[in-house]
Amino acid sequence: HVQLVESGGGSVQAGGSLRLSCEASGYLYSTFCMAWIRQAPGKAREVVAHISIVSSGTGYLDSVKGRFTISRDNANKMLYLTMNSLEPEDTATYYCARSRSGSCPNPFLLSEYNYWGQGTQVTVS
Repeated sequence: HVQLVESGGGSVQAGGSLRLSCEASGYLYSTFCMAWIRQAPGKAREVVAHISIVSSGTGYLDSVKGRFTISRDNANKMLYLTMNSLEPEDTATYYCARSRSGSCPNPFLLSEYNYWGQGTQVTVS
């Protein structure tokens, strides 16, 4: 069965950096789009970054452009989110998510994703 396991969260000061990792298993990883999605306390979930099946296409939430980088390693079934210049507004639980298909026509819509990890907490103070 599909499993997504995140790691790398933690507490950092504003301006700091973190790298989140997501290990995927139970499906042919290279044939699905992936995304990082976050949910801050009292707020709706939002797609922070997404990446296509061969890493040729990426997209970012406006507020993280230039600070976050999404990447994937298809050989090792890993997804990463490198976060620099972190701000208190980035505080949230971050989820790794898998798309419903390999085409991913609407990668910023939550409904595009049907498998999620358990989440990893990022706290910026």
